[in-house]
Amino acid sequence: MTAIQLAQRATGLLRTFNAAGVLAAADVHVALRLGRLGREDDESVLLATALAVRAVRSGSVCLELARMHEIGVDGEGFDTDADTADEPIDPATLPWPDETRVLAALRNSPLVQGSAAGPLRPLRLVESAGAGPLLYLDRYYRQEQTIREVLTERAMTHPMIDPETIRRQLDRLFPDTGGPGDPPDRQRVAAALAATQWTTVVAGGPGTGKTHTIARILALLVAHQQSMPDAPELRIALAAPTGKAAARLQESVREQAGDLDLPELTAATLHRLLGWQRGGATRFRHNEFNRLPYDVIVVDETSMVSLTMTSRLLPAVRRDARLVLVGDPDQLASVDAGAVLADLVAGPVAGPPNPLLEQVLGDDLGEPGAADRTEALSPRERDRLRGGIIRLTRGRRFGGRIAELAVAVRAGDAEAALALLADGGTELSLCEPEEITAVRDDVILAARECTAAAENGDAAAALAAMESHRLLCAHRQGRYGVERWDRMAAGWVAASGIGAEPGAGHWYPGQPLLVTANDHEARIYNGDTGVIVRGPDGGLRAALQRGSEPYLVHPTQFPGVTTVYAMTIHRSQGSQYGTVSIVLPGPESTLLTRELLYTAITRARHHVRIIGTEDAIRAGIGRRVLRASGLRG
Repeated sequence: MTAIQLAQRATGLLRTFNAAGVLAAADVHVALRLGRLGREDDESVLLATALAVRAVRSGSVCLELARMHEIGVDGEGFDTDADTADEPIDPATLPWPDETRVLAALRNSPLVQGSAAGPLRPLRLVESAGAGPLLYLDRYYRQEQTIREVLTERAMTHPMIDPETIRRQLDRLFPDTGGPGDPPDRQRVAAALAATQWTTVVAGGPGTGKTHTIARILALLVAHQQSMPDAPELRIALAAPTGKAAARLQESVREQAGDLDLPELTAATLHRLLGWQRGGATRFRHNEFNRLPYDVIVVDETSMVSLTMTSRLLPAVRRDARLVLVGDPDQLASVDAGAVLADLVAGPVAGPPNPLLEQVLGDDLGEPGAADRTEALSPRERDRLRGGIIRLTRGRRFGGRIAELAVAVRAGDAEAALALLADGGTELSLCEPEEITAVRDDVILAARECTAAAENGDAAAALAAMESHRLLCAHRQGRYGVERWDRMAAGWVAASGIGAEPGAGHWYPGQPLLVTANDHEARIYNGDTGVIVRGPDGGLRAALQRGSEPYLVHPTQFPGVTTVYAMTIHRSQGSQYGTVSIVLPGPESTLLTRELLYTAITRARHHVRIIGTEDAIRAGIGRRVLRASGLRG
């Protein structure tokens, strides 16, 4: 386990759980501070407070009191490396207080009820029928309530539309679908939902056509607006949580704009969309009192959007503006608290039935009891439509065994996943941690082809070669971490006579780059990958992937950049590579989760190589990122 910082003022249960590594010193300090302010000295209440702080730090919105004893073993723990870890303490051996006693103490606690000492109520205890009690820090309770209230209000009414126009445009945008007896096309259904709901959630894995669907949703709404006499031009905003994701969304929509009669659209980060202002009276210029001026707002990569950011965005959207949230709920969630997209997809739906949707789609939804379950909408899917939620299921980017492996991991079927990896074929392979020959060969081949193209000034070919293979790691440090594998890969390349010696300190053709800071004016974004190429004048330029045409900049323009041969799986989200080699840590690593494996596997187009043990795969598939939240209940 990583070195544990002990809170000097901790006593009793707080000290015991801090010393065991379940609580960090910061968790203890916050609990003690709140206890002093609220005049609360009950040990069980202070422990629950510290665990609630830890839950937020670990990505949850609240603490599930019924599961508080599992907090050290459910994937919410420290970033540990097996080769540097001490023998971990089994959380089951710790003196956990009885849940009933904790609940009773919280019900009467001044931290929950308030006291004569003042109006301070830093904790919220939520007890509802059918769900276990949840303990919130007040800030996150209020943010969750904001999201719930805004979405519920938006679901109570539907936009006014001309169903015949919508139907006609659906036939134009989705030809060869919607005919008698045709199975339902979920992309067509998603577009119809966006036309008939104020809020639409379009979920789907990689390659299911999410950005293809976004472009057609926008084309449908633009065409409908133009069909109305004297209607003003539709004001559209495209946004994403990161600059890299926003650039990718913008490029994808622009590539399709000509065929769909779309205007030229620009995407921005959510911070830029809302108008981040440092030192202002409010954090963002746009809020519930100064709403965004758009008729349609599309947010891509919503799985990466935190609870806090969602609670800022939703009140800033006009009540008569359409909001389309797009993303993959099975991918890794935001690094901050909350998994809002996954909660919305899995949680209860709000709002009355949508008669407009039935009117627009008619028989397009297929028969409710259709025997072909792979194509028909299930009863649950039909119910989700009432909440504006649709999941795209048909993968178009990759299929075969990679898709089967991703499905097995997502379903939690470790034996099926291991059977697929054992079968192998041309798409899957499983290597022991010491078996590095294949990954070394792929690293060297990609570097050689990338360098040759870069020397010839062929930026597109150099980028394609660089993206033909990528090393992905769960950890940053240690035996299984990015730092070690990046050094190893750079050494393999240098030993083969390609590029420059590791740490040479200068630019060279074929040098793979990772941008580590944003420069919006220069269109350079944190997380961008690129490669150094030789220009027509013999000078060196950095080529970044930008749609169909590489974007060339001078290397000195980068606000922050590093040479990269390996990256974390978190960093790889939204990217695609020909082959991915996934370095798994030991089975005890709390970072090794089902969501992490799924994200890594779905980065590959042609081949997935897992470097790790069967025990690690079983542990990863069995360990879910169970972020506690009230939005699912």
